[in-house]
Parts: sequence; structure tokens; C-alpha cells
Amino acid sequence: MTAQALEAPDTTAVLLEARGLTKHFPVHGSARGAGRRVARFRGPARVVHAVDDVSVALRAGQVMAVVGESGSGKSTLARLLARLVTPTAGELLLDGHAVANRQRRRLDYAKTVQMVLQDPFASLNPIHDVHYHLSRPFKVHGLAGAGADLDGKIAAVLERVSLAPADAFVHKYPHELSGGQRQRVAIARALAVQPRVLVADEPVSMLDVSIRLGVLNLLADLRDRDRLAILYITHDIASARYLADTIVVMYAGQVVESGPAVQVTDAPAHPYTQLLLSAAPDPERDTPVTLRGGGAPPSAVAPPSGCRFRLRCPHAMPICAEQTPPAFPTGDGHIGACWLLDPGHGSAAGLTQVKTTGPAAMTAGEAASHLPAAPGRQSAGPRAGADTPSEGEQR
Repeated sequence: MTAQALEAPDTTAVLLEARGLTKHFPVHGSARGAGRRVARFRGPARVVHAVDDVSVALRAGQVMAVVGESGSGKSTLARLLARLVTPTAGELLLDGHAVANRQRRRLDYAKTVQMVLQDPFASLNPIHDVHYHLSRPFKVHGLAGAGADLDGKIAAVLERVSLAPADAFVHKYPHELSGGQRQRVAIARALAVQPRVLVADEPVSMLDVSIRLGVLNLLADLRDRDRLAILYITHDIASARYLADTIVVMYAGQVVESGPAVQVTDAPAHPYTQLLLSAAPDPERDTPVTLRGGGAPPSAVAPPSGCRFRLRCPHAMPICAEQTPPAFPTGDGHIGACWLLDPGHGSAAGLTQVKTTGPAAMTAGEAASHLPAAPGRQSAGPRAGADTPSEGEQR
């Protein structure tokens, strides 16, 4: 099944598109040589089904959030889009043209599609200062210019991520910066080559809660002012609703639901999305959360037949084990891969239950009502245009 991550109708051109992306990692045999030799005669090689037949489309001036638990394939999808790993199947299209695999083209692609990694302390070299980190993309892509010109460009990109004055940061080393400041440097490094697509792999998960909002507002500002297409990877469906225009929900390497952010969180069409919503923190909840349909994610080496969520789903039916559900439309640009959405298999009562009651004691609508509002769609407090590092980020 190709689970196309659809968005609401938009005249904005698609910048980066993935069609049927699949990535299987080989499972290596025993560490002992004899074990590896014997494994050759045991049948087909075993693989980890990290991403299976996923299609997404990133548009200028929009944020697409990919949500799911650990092992769902989110980060692998991000690395596929950034061309850090080679897909097993499927194709990437940039401006409607298939991406070539030549080395020179890879450098051109990297100039257009940049990535921000999860841990800024690991992605920055501790023996080099901020000036070195920010000078590298300019030099690699032939944008450095003369010494004074390069310094001016570095100062400008630092100020773009609200690290001002630039002189206070440019000669500091990673260990001399706070977590939020390090992540801003990592974002500045990605912005140095003026990309059109930014892939952010859990950019706030390593930061203190008090400074996450500032980084999210910065990403929102990059979307609105620079018209960047942003892929935002996260575990947190609340932050996805706050920042994203569209949400894609992944489970066990597959897309199970996608659509406009407000629709996905207000009226989740898939039981797994409801599970994520019920787990979102709610300070006003006065009763314990009861998650219906427990268990653990399936094996990525030997995924179950049919729907991969069926072993945890409280609504599982016989057909769920027999056939993989296709993507059923549930609204304007909103799809869900669940047999309960098929009029031929899901009863009206079952469909209503999936869309309104959720797998927890609190309804999905109630859970969504306590999620933050999205910038540009509802009142969201301070915006990133005037965003500066908070006191917690200063050293």
C-alpha cells in the first residue's frame, strides 16, 4: 500500500516529493564467522523494515510534522529525504524532477535540502568554535568570499537565529553554549547555504522544556518569512499541532494517517493516532489515563500480516490480519489507513467510536482541546520574529 500523505488543496508548488520510499536494513548474522557462513544457507536474507512504501510531499511555506513512537521509521524517513541513506525502493523528486545519484548532484541537493539533527552537542565538533562551524558550509558550497565578507555572512546568519550580538557567540565553543544556543547554531549552519527545504529531526527533544517554544517559534518564522518547506520529526503530537500545517502519523514503518494538523488532532481517524493523543500531557485531567489496546510495537524484522497495529488495536477485525488497509479519505485532505473507515467492513458505530471516543478514558476531542494552538492558525502567543534566547539559555 502506498500511503500518500495528502494535504489540504494548495496552489503552492511541491518542492520535495517522495514516492513509495522503502528502506530495508540487512540483519547481519552471528558475530562469529561460522555463524555467518551457516546463515547463508537458511533462506532469504532477513531485513529490518524501517520504512515501507511511504509517499510525502513538502511544499514551500509549510511545515509537515511526522509523528510516531520510537522505531516507527520517522528518523529513517528524514535521512532518506536528506539522502544520507540510499532507499531500497522508491524515488525522490525535487521540483518535479527525479533526483540524480551523481556525486556532484548530491552536493547540489545538499545545498537545497539541509538537515538539523536531534542532539546539537553531538552534531557540533567540540574542538572547533562557532565561527568554524558556520564557515564550513560557505566554503564547501563556494559561497565564502573574502575574509571580511565571510565574517559578515556568519554574523548575519547568527542574528537570523536570534543569537545577537553575533560577536558574543562567534568565538565560543559548543561546551560554552546552552542547549538552546547550540541548537540555534546548528540551525544557523543549515541556513547558511540558503536551502529551500529543512529537515528537522526532533530538534527540541534534547532541550529544556522552558526553551523549546523559542526554537519552535524560530522554525515557524523560517516557514513564514523565508517560505521554507520544513519536515518536523517529533514524538510529541502536541508540538506537532502547535507548529505544523499537516501531520503524518507513522507506525512500524508505514503511514497510518495524514492530513491537516487541526483535523488530525481534533478528529483522529486511526486508533493509533488516538493512542498518541491520549498520552499527551493534560494538566486539567483529573482521572488516570487508561489506554485501551496495550502491548508493544511489532517486530520490524518480521512484521505481522495485514495491519501492523492490529495486535494492539481494541477494534481489530478478521480482515485486519488478512489484508493491509489502503488509505481511506475521511475529510478534506485527511486520510486514514484503517478498515473501520471502509463502509464495507467498519460499522457506523465502530467508525464513530474511532473518531470520537479514543482509546482512553478522555475523548480524543477533549485531548485535542488541551493541545497548544498553532501559529498562524490560532492565537499562539509570541512569534519568532522577535524571538531571542530566554534567560534560561544565557550563560
